[in-house]
Amino acid sequence: MRLTIARLLFAVSIFMLVIGGAHYYFLRRLVFDTALPSPWSELAMAAVATLGASMIAHPVVDRVFGPRAAAPIGWPSYIWMAACFYLLLGLWASDAVMALLGLGGVEVARARAVGLTGIIGLALLVGFVSALRPPAVRRIEVRIPNWPEALDGFRIVQMSDIHIGSLIRRRFAERIVARCNALDPDLLAITGDLVDGSLHHLQEDVAPFGNLRARHGVFFVTGNHDHYSGASGWVRRVTELGMRPLRNERVTIGNGEGAFELAGVDDISSRRVDGRGYDMRAAMAAWDGARPVVLLSHDPRSFEHARKHGVHLQLSGHTHGGQMWPFSWFVRMQTRYVAGRYQVGDSQLYVSRGTGYWGPPIRLLAPAEITELTLRPGTPN
Repeated sequence: MRLTIARLLFAVSIFMLVIGGAHYYFLRRLVFDTALPSPWSELAMAAVATLGASMIAHPVVDRVFGPRAAAPIGWPSYIWMAACFYLLLGLWASDAVMALLGLGGVEVARARAVGLTGIIGLALLVGFVSALRPPAVRRIEVRIPNWPEALDGFRIVQMSDIHIGSLIRRRFAERIVARCNALDPDLLAITGDLVDGSLHHLQEDVAPFGNLRARHGVFFVTGNHDHYSGASGWVRRVTELGMRPLRNERVTIGNGEGAFELAGVDDISSRRVDGRGYDMRAAMAAWDGARPVVLLSHDPRSFEHARKHGVHLQLSGHTHGGQMWPFSWFVRMQTRYVAGRYQVGDSQLYVSRGTGYWGPPIRLLAPAEITELTLRPGTPN
C-alpha cells in the first residue's frame, strides 16, 4: 500500500513539473521575450495559469464528481491540451531555426508569436469542426481466399474508440446508433474503448447502444480505456444492452459451408490494468483451420500474434489514425499499423481511425469513421 501511494505521488509530482515547465516555457517565449505590454502581459499570464490549472483539475473533478460536472472544465482543458502540443512543436522548431540563423530580439519574437498563434488557432478550428462532424461511413472491400461463397458480400460494420465520457455523451451515442442501423449490417463489431469513465456515472449515456441491430449480432471487445474504467462492470453493462462480449474466445457465425469463426481478445495491455489478460491462444483454441477467422482486437500491435495463429482478418482501432497530425508520426514509433488496411502474408488487418475522439475534441487530417467492410472470396487486392 505504501509503495503504491509513493508511486502515485511520484507520478503526480513528475506530471506537475512537466506541466509547470511547459507553461513557463510558453510564457517565456510568448510573453516575456515579446515584451508584451501591460495589461496584456498580466492577462496572458492569468490565462495560461488558469488553463494549465484546468488540465490538472479536470481529471480530478471527472473522477470524483462525474463527467457531467467535469464537462465545463473539460472543453477548455482539452482544447488547451491540443494547443500545448502544437505550441511545443512550433516553439521548439522555431527555436532551432532562429538559433541556426542567429535571429533574436523583441521584433523577431513578436513576429514569431503572432505567426505561430495564428497558424495554431486555424489548425485548432479546422480540427475542432472535423471532430464535431458526424463520423463518415468508410466502405472497404476485403477479399479472403477461403471465404465461403455462401457469405459473399457479408457486411461487418465496425465502430471503435467511441470514448463516451465527459465530452461525448448520450446524444452522440444516439446519432451513431442510428447511422449504424441504417446500414443494415450482417454483423456489428465494437472494437474497444467504448467509454472513458465509471459505470456509475456513464451507464445511462451508453443506453442507446442497446438499440443496435445486426442480423448475426452485435459483438464487443475491450480496449485499454474500458479496462481503466472497470472492464468487468462494463462487460456486464454491454451484455445487458444485448451485445456479446468476446473475452479471449471464439464463436461460429453462420452454419454449414456458409460459416466463419469470429474471435475476440481482451486488450493487449489488460493484464497490467486489472489482472485479466489478453490471450490469443485461448481465443484460437481448438480451431481446426477449416473455416476462416475474423478477429476483433482493440490494439493493432496484436496483429503480429494473430497472423502467427492463422487469423485471416483482424479488425482494430486504438490509434485514432493519430487524431491530430502530426501525432501520427509519434504513433508510428509504437506501431507501424496506424490507419487503414494492411497485409502480411495471408493475414489482413484493418485499423479504424475511431468513431469518437480521446481528449482534445480535435481531429486534424484524421477524420472519424464508421467502417463498413464487405467480405468476399478471392485474392486480396
